[in-house]
Amino acid sequence: MNTTAAQCIDNVDVLIIGGGINGTGIARDAAGRGLKVLLCEKQDLAGATSSASSKLIHGGLRYLEQYEFRLVREALAEREVLLHNAPHIVHPMRFVLPHNKNLRPAWMIRLGLFLYDHLAKRSKNLPGSQQIPLANTSAYALPLKDSIKKGFIYSDCNVDDSRLVILNAIDAQTRGAQILPRCECIGLKTQNNTWLATLRHQDGTTRIVQAKILVNAAGPWVDNIQNLAAQHGSNATGKRKLRLVKGSHLVTPRLYEGTHAYILQNKDKRIVFVTPYRNDFSMIGTTDIDFHGDPANVAISAEETDYLLQSVNAYFKQAIRHEDIVSTWSGVRPLYDDAHGNASTTTRDYVFDVSGGTGSSPPLLSVFGGKITTYRKLAEHALEKLAPFTGKPQPWTHAAPLPGADLPNADINLFISQLQKNFPWLPKSTASRYACAYGTLALLFLAEKNSIESLGQHFGHDLYETEVKWLQAHEWANCAEDILWRRTRLGLYFTPEQTLALQKWLKKHTIR
Repeated sequence: MNTTAAQCIDNVDVLIIGGGINGTGIARDAAGRGLKVLLCEKQDLAGATSSASSKLIHGGLRYLEQYEFRLVREALAEREVLLHNAPHIVHPMRFVLPHNKNLRPAWMIRLGLFLYDHLAKRSKNLPGSQQIPLANTSAYALPLKDSIKKGFIYSDCNVDDSRLVILNAIDAQTRGAQILPRCECIGLKTQNNTWLATLRHQDGTTRIVQAKILVNAAGPWVDNIQNLAAQHGSNATGKRKLRLVKGSHLVTPRLYEGTHAYILQNKDKRIVFVTPYRNDFSMIGTTDIDFHGDPANVAISAEETDYLLQSVNAYFKQAIRHEDIVSTWSGVRPLYDDAHGNASTTTRDYVFDVSGGTGSSPPLLSVFGGKITTYRKLAEHALEKLAPFTGKPQPWTHAAPLPGADLPNADINLFISQLQKNFPWLPKSTASRYACAYGTLALLFLAEKNSIESLGQHFGHDLYETEVKWLQAHEWANCAEDILWRRTRLGLYFTPEQTLALQKWLKKHTIR
């Protein structure tokens, strides 16, 4: 569609490009400090890497081998912060590591787990690590081959990654930020020590944003934004510091009973996770390979698929085959290029590139790397970097719950029981899904509902009109893909016919 004349001009303190976890985290932090913030994202929020992660909040046990002690310490501390601030979407999980003496000796694993338990303050919520027997009678041993006799167990957490993004965006908007998904930055220039950005909405209309500070949180496209800025008067270098690394996952029917996960060692020194996913499935991942294509068109390769299947089949009794795969996804990690030869050993730490802020050149902060676990700390550090230009140095997010997190006693199971008591007609599976996706926000769209029929049209698999309207009005969802694959994760269950019916309803009930 042709671009029309600019329809409005916004004057803001901070313009953020990128609606993934880093962009929304920075928007939330900045808005909470009283800054006027606008965030634009050319696709849906969490439309790329931030919805294609391993869905873990973890310290990164394997990063200890790469001596990334600062990163692991910070990630372990943030694990506790997120458990407290988002108990509805962040849940404890035990990880079983079967021992293979040909890969890493037991003493090395014990040392690593000791460090993992003690690098940060000991968790009150998560049990420590220990060595365990993997005899045939053990529930942890049941899916594993009989040749595996011992292993280790430790704690981390899982998370719904795309919902973490959405909740940060909701909180940022509540604190005054403008959140504009499906709005692409197509032009950047500097004028009178400010940024002038041209943004194009999905319908082709444009707007001009004048910003004192530009934050480039574009993920795999961070270089594109740096280069766009460099072409139009900025002193941003545009120099490539980015290494794109693809990580892929596959989903199969559930491979074992229980809420625990497995962490499997491989001959190439990498590890693969097998985790319970959406009650009926297992998620397997991830891979680490350099990526040189268009990040908008990324998919698992045949080699990655074989690698993941072989990794699981080396440990599990019941072999999984290509025909067992029900879904796959891939994400491109925008890592800082630290010149390591191996993609799997490239640092996952975050790095800021700050330019401008002197003379007539306004500040530009570009974000490289980072993990979903440390997004809040990344945002805090980004605002520290920008403090000389904002005068807003005080951090505040450490003890600030995300929307929906005010559960009774911070107990998700207690809240599920409360939902069932208050809405006895609500099936337990539905109450559980609402609680784990929305927390107490679910009470807002369930208000005044008195029967399953009062939820409106049923699209299938637990999805009703009331929830869809909430997602449209409050979570920026405008198509079936937004709802099924990033807001609710029900896409694994929906048939093509059901998806089409939902899409037709959305087109008929578009919110302007």
